[in-house]
Amino acid sequence: MAVQPGDTLRDTATETAVRFRQPEVADAASIWCLVRESGALDVNSQYAYLLICDHFARTSVVACDAQNRLIAFVAAYSPPHKSDTVFVWQVGVSAAWRKQGLAKRLLHQLLQLPACKDTNFLEATVTPSNVASRRLFAALARDVQAELNISAGYEACHFSTESSHEAEELFRIGPFQTQS
Repeated sequence: MAVQPGDTLRDTATETAVRFRQPEVADAASIWCLVRESGALDVNSQYAYLLICDHFARTSVVACDAQNRLIAFVAAYSPPHKSDTVFVWQVGVSAAWRKQGLAKRLLHQLLQLPACKDTNFLEATVTPSNVASRRLFAALARDVQAELNISAGYEACHFSTESSHEAEELFRIGPFQTQS
């Protein structure tokens, strides 16, 4: 039976402390608040988070604490022209839960989703100054024993001249080892 939005995903190492599941539309406001309060992530419109929780729920994961409060999320999707790839758009972890490996566990949960069963690559764009994300994706590549290639992604000139957004480098992990 396939995992559906709202189903619990198992992480046996921390099952009592954190519950992983796919997002539901009702999670969008909590995700938006988490992003806004992070101080580090690009805050998108609330509507964008509604779309993640609705249209991209099959390739996204949220983490909830023992009181069922949303404490972290990974928003991802499969690019239409890359059916063997999952693109991680955003990873956010509540301040109280940082530095506990939760972001990496979210990515492992993402790769275990039925929608990712044919995934050979994980991609994300990361700014040069985002040391935490750079370490996160490097650690994931080591965990899954796959290559990490970093190349040009989106240049600073691709962003509005009204912002001082850094360039985003493309991180590509894979191909993944086949499971037997």
